[in-house]
Amino acid sequence: MWAVCGAGKTEILFPSITEALEKGKRICLATPRTDVVRELLPRLQKSFPNVNIQALYGDSPDKAGNAPFIIATTHQLLRFAHAFDVMVIDEVDAFPFHNDASLHYASDRAAKPQASMIYLTATPRKKQKRRVRSKDLPVVFIPRRFHGHPLPVPQLKLTPPLHRYLQKAALPPKILQQIAHQQQTPRQLLLFLPSIKMAEQIADYLKERNYEVQSVHAEDRGRAEKILAFRKKEYRVLVTTTILERGVTFPSVDVYVIDAGHVVFDEAALVQIAGRAGRSPDDPKGNVIFYHVGKTDEMLDAVDSIHYMNRLGKKL
Repeated sequence: MWAVCGAGKTEILFPSITEALEKGKRICLATPRTDVVRELLPRLQKSFPNVNIQALYGDSPDKAGNAPFIIATTHQLLRFAHAFDVMVIDEVDAFPFHNDASLHYASDRAAKPQASMIYLTATPRKKQKRRVRSKDLPVVFIPRRFHGHPLPVPQLKLTPPLHRYLQKAALPPKILQQIAHQQQTPRQLLLFLPSIKMAEQIADYLKERNYEVQSVHAEDRGRAEKILAFRKKEYRVLVTTTILERGVTFPSVDVYVIDAGHVVFDEAALVQIAGRAGRSPDDPKGNVIFYHVGKTDEMLDAVDSIHYMNRLGKKL
């Protein structure tokens, strides 16, 4: 299933999941990232209140893995052999799954020989696109969000002194002014930085200027609690890295990428990051800004991809 960010990929699967469970089949929904497992568990428990659902990840409280419905990181699939009748791989293009042969092997081995295999993505890799074009990989294509509104298109803003300021753990006045203006709106703000060090430094920099701000990244042991607090609107600004590029949903946010030309921000990452905005039917727009010192092919390709999806979505 190739569906834009915010199309409701998980919810689209609900009728199939219901049918499989009624037939006594065992289901696994696997995803590369722990944050996504944590995000999915309460949503699925709410939708399937009478089904035993277990979440498996590195430090998950549940370790058994014997429920009829398993949500797991792709690394946890190494535990299973011929265990599932339905295997769903969410964010199939994401690190580390897309470039780790052992995880592909684990997903194949965890499924029963005649299992249904379903791959979900909003940003397929070139290899997957080639397989779709050659009809080697059947595809369901969904180019519009569930609420019917178009994807927010990023603005590209040239900020020549950006690197000089980042080296001093600061932001240029142009960006500070934009943040100050944004904070007068009802939306919260997601601020993406290229590295953990930069994210922590800029969060501290904004705290010194009296912003309600936290930082989260892959090495942050309090990440889940901070994300929950942000969702509860206990603070206004969340500074992060590509760890939150996908799989987490906030109802009303603007999204700024600082140094969008950095190598960590490839086309898929930028499309996913832009896809954090405008998720709610109550606030379907959201502003996305890529601050850069020079346009890159990845930035331009990301914008082109979003425009392409919006054009296709209009035809539905």
